[in-house]
Amino acid sequence: MFDAEMLLFSGNAHKKLAEEIAEYLDTPLSPMEITNFVDGEIFLKILENVRGTDAFVIQPTCPPVNDNIMELLLIIDALKRASARRITAVIPYYGYARQDRKTEPRVPISAKVIANLLTVAGASRVLVIDLHVGQIQGFFDIPVDHLFAAPVIIEYIKKKRLSDLTIVSPDPGGVERARAFAKRLEASLAIVDKRRPERNVAELMHIVGDIEKRNVIIVDDMIDTGGTVIQAAEAIKKGGAKDVYVCSTHGVFSKDSRERLEKSVLKEIIVTNTIPQKQSGHNKIQVLSIAPLLGEAIKRIHNESSVSSLFV
Repeated sequence: MFDAEMLLFSGNAHKKLAEEIAEYLDTPLSPMEITNFVDGEIFLKILENVRGTDAFVIQPTCPPVNDNIMELLLIIDALKRASARRITAVIPYYGYARQDRKTEPRVPISAKVIANLLTVAGASRVLVIDLHVGQIQGFFDIPVDHLFAAPVIIEYIKKKRLSDLTIVSPDPGGVERARAFAKRLEASLAIVDKRRPERNVAELMHIVGDIEKRNVIIVDDMIDTGGTVIQAAEAIKKGGAKDVYVCSTHGVFSKDSRERLEKSVLKEIIVTNTIPQKQSGHNKIQVLSIAPLLGEAIKRIHNESSVSSLFV
């Protein structure tokens, strides 16, 4: 066990998830004051002694992304300057993850910039769930525990007892993720071949694999505008599939995507609560809690025990 008291802190990004994690760990959230000056600058203050403690800061960098990132950095800095012995940034959703490489000249690698900021601010280690690409772990020079929401989602899907099941990757880049789901669910695998002519616009081409008269689950890491999965679902339906579901770790749901997903041919949209979700009026959207998964990871990190069994 790490020879220090464990303390849990939460910014304003997702207090509900932090409270669920605190309940799982039977440890209260430590008090903290967070306010804004008139010009929008953030002021915060830790309201208890943290010297020599093992501090965990729970803060997904979801919309408003920049505000939540800044809040996280300031909390980490406050803990470092108050002499916390170790600071773990628990980031269920890692903002800017899609900007992980240079896709054209004169653009930043924003995911790397965020990694640098977290390290310089004083984070000792980072705990994340389903990074957009696993290589982002290499942007850090501190330990990264990269968890997957797959066990939580797969357990939910198994309870549905769907017959004739095919798992579909919405693009070639997601094949590895879809294959892992297919193996665990003893299902067949298919791939949607698409081209993206510009940002947030997906043009579907054709489907590789057997989907006719089968229940289909589209597997992705996040749903943002919903355009990709809606078009994929329509193409799959036209290909003769029975019911079409989609499961995704991160439900970003930008703009009017919830309404468009509700009106789509999708039977159910399964996401986790890495990002705060509004369920009111959206009957197709099912939100699963990853609080026990994160809580268990935090417990094992604090106890200096293996976290690897949670990676599958």
